[in-house]
This record gives sequence, structure tokens and C-alpha cells, in this order.
Amino acid sequence: MLVYNGVMVPVHALILLLPLAFPAAYLLGQWLGYPNLWALLPLAVTELVLPVADRLLGLDHRNPDEATERRWRGSRHGGALPFVCAAAHLALLGYGGWVLLALTPFNAFGAVVWTLGLGHYSGFLAINTAHELIHRRSRLARNIGGLLLSTVCYGTFKVEHLRGHHVDVATPNDPSSARLGESIYRFLPRAIGGNLVKAWRLESRRLDALGSSGWHWRNELWWWTGLSLVWLSLFWLAAGLAGAAFFVGQSLAAIASLETVNYIEHYGLRRQRLADGRYERPGLGHSWNSAHRLTNAMLLNLGRHSDHHVHAGRPYPLLRDTPQAPQLPAGYATMMQLAMIPPLWRRVMHPRIP
Repeated sequence: MLVYNGVMVPVHALILLLPLAFPAAYLLGQWLGYPNLWALLPLAVTELVLPVADRLLGLDHRNPDEATERRWRGSRHGGALPFVCAAAHLALLGYGGWVLLALTPFNAFGAVVWTLGLGHYSGFLAINTAHELIHRRSRLARNIGGLLLSTVCYGTFKVEHLRGHHVDVATPNDPSSARLGESIYRFLPRAIGGNLVKAWRLESRRLDALGSSGWHWRNELWWWTGLSLVWLSLFWLAAGLAGAAFFVGQSLAAIASLETVNYIEHYGLRRQRLADGRYERPGLGHSWNSAHRLTNAMLLNLGRHSDHHVHAGRPYPLLRDTPQAPQLPAGYATMMQLAMIPPLWRRVMHPRIP
């Protein structure tokens, strides 16, 4: 959030421009021909345009002062953007499915890249927005976060992230903390499988304390999984097997995008084990910080991840840049591509590990 002449300017609303890549891709394909090539446009925006723009726009080390924080907390609409992002995601999911399944402008290649692109954007709009909402105190906000996660079949994240990841980050007990030398290709199946297993264990432990079984209907995971099945059924009823494949495909792409970001945020960082066997408290040195201006504008300050792990309840506009934390050499859009080439990733990252 920036303040210009006393007016609060929501620069993070830039994320709402991203979904426009999909109607632009469809319309350009209809007007100019070659619709299957134009289906690549959304991926080109995130894989080519954003890394270059992130580099050109540089870093932003400014932190909100006390007056800005008071103004934001006193604003009636200061926390509204994640809810707008939630609506934008649902609209994009519906639009993307309608174009692909009802208008069918693509061949098999176009359908695949369209689905992968939409899943990639679901990682931004659904999971990243849900991440902000599930950390809020409001039950409504947390439930909308769960709703968003159900649209990508990853409701387990709501349980594991809050009660698992934030407790065990940067330890061997956290499936979302990448080990030193671990490639993204080894990390992804371990992180996704570990998220599912750990979420079940955490919910079972909670229900055991209440005198119930993990199989009880109050297990939160049943509700989010059931809601994902409702979404799947709707797409199946609307377009048969193709509709179901689209929904599952974009979900897998979104989950892979999320866990790739997790890989970047904690790679190679570890908390010290104390004499009593416990681990030291999570600190600024246990997450990678990114001060890249465009990354943080587009991702609700997700790059200020070190501060987030120290102050998990701090709303995204008030997160601080932390120069004393380990620093990523580029924004998330670039680092996600770098992670795909493990030798290059290790060459860039290992000298920076404290």
C-alpha cells in the first residue's frame, strides 16, 4: 500500500490485471488466427514479461510507518482486496472453463497450455489469496480461504500450513521446507504427499483431544475435500470427462506452483536444535526474503516472507522488508524458472546460504 498526497493507493491490486491475459488470448486468437499459439499468452506473461519487468522495476525496501499502519487499520476497506481476488479467481475459473469446454477454440496442444496457464494463475489468485485469508482472525475470512483452496483440491493446506508449516518450518519435520541440495523434482512429490499426510495427522490429533476419531464428521478435511468433489462434479456435469480433466489439470498446476514457491522460500535453511531436543524459535534467518517491487505488488507482499514467519498474523500491507534476512537474487517469477534447472539453481543459491 502506498500513500500519495494523503491517499492510500492499493498497488497490490495490480494482481487483478493478470486474469485479463485470458480474454486477451482468446480474442486475439479469434481476430488474428492461430488460437493455439495465442493460448500461450498467459504463460508468456508470467514466464517472460513478469521476470523482465521485475528486474527493470528493481527493489523496494520501504516499510509502512506508524501513520500508514494506523490509517490502514482504521480504513473500512483496507482489507477488502483478498476478497476481490477471491471473486476474480472464481470468475476466471468459470471463464477459462467456458472458453475451453463450450467454445472449444483449441486443439489438444492449445487445451493443455490453456489449462496449465489457468492453473498457474490459480496459484496466484486462489492459493496465495487463501494464504492471506486463513491467517486472519475472522471465521468468514478463513472459510473463504478454505473455499478457494477447494477449487484447486488442496484444502489440506489450510490445516497443515497453520498448524504444521508455521510450527516446524526449517526443520526436518516440515515437508514444505526444501533440504540443501534437494532438487525441485524430488521436493514436489515429498511436499505434496507430506502435506496430505501431515494435515490428516494434525486433524486426527485435534479430534483425539476432543474425544473423537479422525474419521469423525468434524474433521475439517472432509468438508474441504467434499467441496472439491462438488466442483469436480459440476465440471463433469457441464462438460463430461473433458470438464473433469480441466478441473483436475488446473488444480495440479496450481498445487505445483504453490509448492515451487515453498521450495524457493525456505531452501537450505535450518533452525538450530537446542540441548533439550527442541528447535530454536523461527526467526528472520529461516526464510528467504525478496524485496523485488513487482513480485510483492502482484503477490500481496508474499516476498516479505521472513517477516511473515515471525509475525504470522500481520496483514500483507503491513509486512516489513527485512534486509538482515537471507535475500533472493531475483523475484519469484525468475526464481521459479531457475529452480527448474537444478545445477544452475545450486550454483546461484548455495553461495548465499548463511
